[in-house]
Amino acid sequence: MKLAIDGMGGDHAPKAIVEGVLLALEDFPNIEVQLYGHQQQLQPFLKEHERLTVIHCEEVVEGEDDPARAVRRKKDSSMAKMLEAVEEGRADACLSAGNTGALMAGGLFKVGRIEGVSRPALATTLPTIDGKGFLMLDLGANSDAKPENIVQYAIMGNIYAQKVRGIEKPRVGLLNIGTEEKKGNELTKAVFGQLKETDLNFIGNVEARDLLNNVADVVVTDGFTGNMVLKSIEGTAGAIMSMLKDAFMASSKTKISALLMKNELKNLKGKLDYSEHGGAALFGLQAPVVKAHGSSNARAIYSAIRQASIMVEHDVVDVIKATIAPN
Repeated sequence: MKLAIDGMGGDHAPKAIVEGVLLALEDFPNIEVQLYGHQQQLQPFLKEHERLTVIHCEEVVEGEDDPARAVRRKKDSSMAKMLEAVEEGRADACLSAGNTGALMAGGLFKVGRIEGVSRPALATTLPTIDGKGFLMLDLGANSDAKPENIVQYAIMGNIYAQKVRGIEKPRVGLLNIGTEEKKGNELTKAVFGQLKETDLNFIGNVEARDLLNNVADVVVTDGFTGNMVLKSIEGTAGAIMSMLKDAFMASSKTKISALLMKNELKNLKGKLDYSEHGGAALFGLQAPVVKAHGSSNARAIYSAIRQASIMVEHDVVDVIKATIAPN
């Protein structure tokens, strides 16, 4: 399979991108990588590999660029060229750690939406205490949503959980302010009723406080709420690690304790790091489009490449097409 990757997107590009690509090429013999970016900037980190092709691009979509215009105006950018490769069938999937809004806009504009999908959704796997994780969507592709949009999110998330995460019968939950059926606003009440009518393993409403306790395998909500929850989890995880570090560095005694607990603390940090599960996938497009975190290191890029390759291998897009295709 052929994967197109934006070598210039993200806080640590191009070094982290190239290093992640090289790691993936070593571990995944079934992938070929087309790496898009400025040749001179990529070169210091590159190693020759028979399954790696570098495509030179003069421009870069920056984080401050206007999302709606960036890909259209910067036609020779690494992100635009990457998306173009998927659009023209020269790549099976693409990945970028760059401007999220530009990637979503470019994905819709170039890759295109699946017929029957009313609104694409941004989804990622978030950590749970037991290490299994759960898929959550929408995380900000659309701030507003209608009940039918969220039902489609649940269908697409269910397919992903089955095909990529290997869960035979995923538990699908609706994010709400209480577990009772009558809780919530008009949107969540309407969605609850529609999800009950589907063939999904719908377990009802779930509360935000229970998300990290593996209460569901797939959690759906509107993009405005989902984005706030995502950033709350990310911020809380970072704050906990910072407070633990301060506590362990407070005295000689606690520093010794930190040395004794080094492996346990490393494992805790790994559990809280959702980048280990891959990037955020834009569901509802004609091909897999994966958004890696802007601060991704080489390992996070590696995980996102693994995610994209599994989506291609298991025909996730084709299954979504067949499931949601209009009658």
